[in-house]
Amino acid sequence: MHYTGTIWRPPYEASSLLLEVTAGCTHHSCKFCTLYADLPFKFKMSPLTDIEADLREAKAQMKLWKNSRISRTFLTGANPFVLRFSRLMEIADLIKKYIPSNKTIGCFSRVTDISLKTDEELSSLAAAGFDLLTIGIETGDEEALEFMHKGYLSKDIVTQCLRLDKAGIGYNFFYLTGISGMGKGKEGAKATARICNRLHPQKIGASMLTIYPDSELYEEIQRGNWKEETEIEKYEELKALIEHLEIPVWFGALGASNPIPIEGTLPDEKKKILSVLDKIIERVSEEELRDYRKNLRHL
Repeated sequence: MHYTGTIWRPPYEASSLLLEVTAGCTHHSCKFCTLYADLPFKFKMSPLTDIEADLREAKAQMKLWKNSRISRTFLTGANPFVLRFSRLMEIADLIKKYIPSNKTIGCFSRVTDISLKTDEELSSLAAAGFDLLTIGIETGDEEALEFMHKGYLSKDIVTQCLRLDKAGIGYNFFYLTGISGMGKGKEGAKATARICNRLHPQKIGASMLTIYPDSELYEEIQRGNWKEETEIEKYEELKALIEHLEIPVWFGALGASNPIPIEGTLPDEKKKILSVLDKIIERVSEEELRDYRKNLRHL
């Protein structure tokens, strides 16, 4: 398989076929991000010949494991949905050709990638199997979005995700706990909940901000322009998010950046999740959580 650098996928895509169609990120300007620092380029598209070769290999592996079936393919790269409509349709056709059991296609997408497609193109992509995109909205905190150079505002999240709703493409959100900075996390969480409550994410996955020395955000901290939340503040922020979410949605804080895994379905398990968060805030020390963060060499 043609894989370039570290391959990132959401925890819930563990059983999907991982198919590389891009590598790197077209934006590559978020101050906190170091995920693609190991690549010698900003962004590249995979040749269709490589994609087809990988699908042939996946098909051959399925024959070896006679009872195996691939029902979902996850396109890898920071934001494959940025690819032009015709390219995404070509990829969908190749997947259907080599993996006829495949039902849906997912990938990471930036909010701005959605805006590049017409409503008709989004509907066609839905019909071709594109569903449950993972969108790193990070926050609904306008000030944090601007400071971190996300390249979009909260109104753009709403506008573009409502277009996905209309087209029939489901989506999941990534939330970045700590992105608002010291003393601002709870308000950032409330702003994010207000955005989510207007939309229909099926999953909200939370990651905790982990700052590495090679990030632009680290330099901002050294210059005194930004302060990191304490670890306890991050859990208080998560609590505020859960308290203010009013939609039915699965919530999970499961990636390596989260010292203590948490998951559940809202609203049914809201009290259970809040109870877990309360216990962490009351019983786990800042020192213990900070030690975990300091020893997290890689996300």
